[in-house]
Parts: sequence; C-alpha cells; structure tokens
Amino acid sequence: MRASKWFWVAVVVAALVLLVSAQEKPTVKQGPIQRVSQASGEKMFQSYCAVCHGTDGRGDGPAAAALKNPPADLTALAAKNGGKYPSMRVMSVIRGDSGYAAHGSKEMPVWGPLFRSISGGHDAEVGQRITNLTKYIETLQTK
Repeated sequence: MRASKWFWVAVVVAALVLLVSAQEKPTVKQGPIQRVSQASGEKMFQSYCAVCHGTDGRGDGPAAAALKNPPADLTALAAKNGGKYPSMRVMSVIRGDSGYAAHGSKEMPVWGPLFRSISGGHDAEVGQRITNLTKYIETLQTK
C-alpha cells in the first residue's frame, strides 16, 4: 500500500519542526530573588548580575546565550563615555529609571523594585544596594 502525499507532507513538516526546535536557544528560568548583603557590591554582582553579564562583567554569563538581546559589556561603560564612568546613568539603569529597553523586560529585571522587596521597603538599604553595586561595576572598567 502506498502512503498518500499528505502523509509525506506531515512527515516533512514534523521533521522541520523538530529541526527548528532543536536549534532554538535555551530558556532562562527565573526564580525568586535571594537576599544578599547590601554591604558588598561584589557579592551582589555575582548573585544578581553575573548570570547574564558574566563574572567579569563582559556580557558572557551562562544565561547570555538564552537572551534575545546580548547583555551589555559592563567593562566598557567608561570607554564608551569618553573615559569617565557614568555612575549616575548606571544607578538609574539599576534603579529602573533609565528607560533602557533591556532593563525591565522579561529578560532583564529592574532591580530597584526587587531590592525594595527584599529590603522590606527600607529606602536607605535600597540606596545602599544600588550605590555599592554601581561602585563595584566601576571597578570592572577596562583601563
């Protein structure tokens, strides 16, 4: 018995679906934010940022391949700003005031509200988190 042409069309479509799904990027699973001491910008960076930006801030973290837009190379912020580290802009991005598309999307959380939630709404602690994280990112700048 000969198979109908629709059977073969279905086989080809199924093969294409399998091929495309095998080539899709992995997904990033999001979980609840863990509380890390606000005193250490480095520890916060490693806990909150390195998964996408990489431990050295170059944008090559383990989750980077799963993102639609590649994470920024945080080591080049000063170089892209005439050699001066843009601390106020970095703070604004972290806080969520910047309007950068990557921050606040499903891929990149706005850290201000997340820091507020783990800080019990204490504005001073949120400010310390953002300041210490900003200062740590400054230490990653290439010379």
